[in-house]
Amino acid sequence: MADETEAVQLNLGSLRSAMSLTLHTHHASRVWHGRAESDTKRGIMGLNGFVAIMNRLRHGAQQDDPYSDFWMLRIEEKLAEAKQQLQLIREQVDQALADVPRGLSIGENLNVQPVKIPLFVSSQLGFMAVYLLADYDELARRIILAHHTALIDRLTLERWLNLGAHELRSLFSLAQHYRFSGTTRDDFASMNAAARAALEKFGDLPQDVLEGTRRSRFAPPTRRARQSSQPTDFGPSGEDPSDGEGDTVSAEDELAATHRPLVPVPVVRRQRSLTRPSRAKASRDAPAKDVGDEAAEAPGETPEADDSEDNPEETADPENGEDDLA
Repeated sequence: MADETEAVQLNLGSLRSAMSLTLHTHHASRVWHGRAESDTKRGIMGLNGFVAIMNRLRHGAQQDDPYSDFWMLRIEEKLAEAKQQLQLIREQVDQALADVPRGLSIGENLNVQPVKIPLFVSSQLGFMAVYLLADYDELARRIILAHHTALIDRLTLERWLNLGAHELRSLFSLAQHYRFSGTTRDDFASMNAAARAALEKFGDLPQDVLEGTRRSRFAPPTRRARQSSQPTDFGPSGEDPSDGEGDTVSAEDELAATHRPLVPVPVVRRQRSLTRPSRAKASRDAPAKDVGDEAAEAPGETPEADDSEDNPEETADPENGEDDLA
């Protein structure tokens, strides 16, 4: 009964939580959905497409793809830049709203029918972009409020709204250039054909990223089995510096030095001669005499040889565990 209770307690599933994003402005909603491609206009990626790319990017970094790690660093830096730019716009909006007279009270403007979008995000960089969109939605509401209360003109309204949306769209556009290389750091350590093809297609990587010493703070652990905790020191040409001159012993030489050569052992099969007369039958037919007389009175017969001389294959008996090979 105790074993059954313990088995039930250990049978746990995955953790799940319901997440949703509420948007109040059309500007933020357009950033989320993007724009479909048409005959006259090119398509614009939205936040939903960016989240899908971040999920693939995280999976690539988990497969020990150095290019995925490099792109995670680039996206993380771009997210920090976009957050900083939104903060600068927010400070200007706060300064404009600070001109409201003390006797005037202005409440927060909210949409009477906001849109609630369910979220399915499995990467930290995707969540950081969702936070930026939520900040932009709040910023857009305050910019529209400042224009509605005559604190800013229409040109300032459009300029601030476009600046905030541009920061997010430039982030999404950068993520569209990511491609999974299909290589690992082990490929670059041996500089095989896959690594050379990736270098030709995607370009060189920074040395610290290639070694794995610099990764994103949200990078997942890799599945590569490391031989040691020290990073591999790649040379300028991508070759392992240990592959050079020196007294090295190959695996074949070590095997030959520690193991004796194998000698083929013949298969021993016991065979019984069917034409040889039985010793017991000969003793019954002959009269009881001395051994010497028996041999003398049988001139047509020769002394019977040992079984091993008649059948040279029976030189070793596999049943007694002895081996005649030196």
